[in-house]
Amino acid sequence: MATAISPLAFFSAGAAATTGAIVPKPSQTPPLPKPLIPVLQSNPSGSLSSLTAPISAIAVAAILSTTPPSLADTGGAFSVYYGTAASAANYGGFGGNASKKDSAEYIYDVPEGWKERLVSKVEKGTNGTDSEFYNPKKRKEKEYLTFLAGIRQLAPKDVILNNLALSDVNLQDQIASAEGFSAEEKKDENGQIYYVYEIDGAGTHSLISVTCAKNKLYAHFVNAPTPEWDRDQDMLRHVHESFKTVGSY
Repeated sequence: MATAISPLAFFSAGAAATTGAIVPKPSQTPPLPKPLIPVLQSNPSGSLSSLTAPISAIAVAAILSTTPPSLADTGGAFSVYYGTAASAANYGGFGGNASKKDSAEYIYDVPEGWKERLVSKVEKGTNGTDSEFYNPKKRKEKEYLTFLAGIRQLAPKDVILNNLALSDVNLQDQIASAEGFSAEEKKDENGQIYYVYEIDGAGTHSLISVTCAKNKLYAHFVNAPTPEWDRDQDMLRHVHESFKTVGSY
């Protein structure tokens, strides 16, 4: 693990946040396959009933025998969350009818059925947590975003992760006990740089995406206990990859 440099005062009282908006996203579940109906020859007797009965039976049997994929198989349906990442002093928004979508600074997908955890104003102001969603069936399977204002560009990958860990004891423990670790740099279609980390810790798997925009550092986390990771890996990777900053830079 990299050696920490002088702390960047991550997630201090100057860190800020506000609530965002969540907008339903069309289901990505593929349509059921059309039943295969055999080509029927002409019926000398001219009776339609003798033909329609077999056709109906075949169609119904085909439909009933087709089982829709599970959420874990396909990633299921998602909603898009629009986060505004405003200051803690503006907790609850600015009022009026301003669209959260129009004022959003970042977005990410939320799996169908996940619940939002309301982040307190104190938490927003002290550790920079801006938003969080979790699986109600397993609360430790979750995604959340933190941010820090006043950061113009990314430091080296090891320095960024080290400073994130300084304010997160669970992340420190996970890194210390990691059975696998990777860090890479990616660029989106606009050339914006994202650091992508994957940590396979003792009993927990994490995906982290970090970027800078608008003089802020944004860090998006996806965490899951090992059993949930093994079951929902494709869906969780989709959630991880859906995070990006939006708006003008």
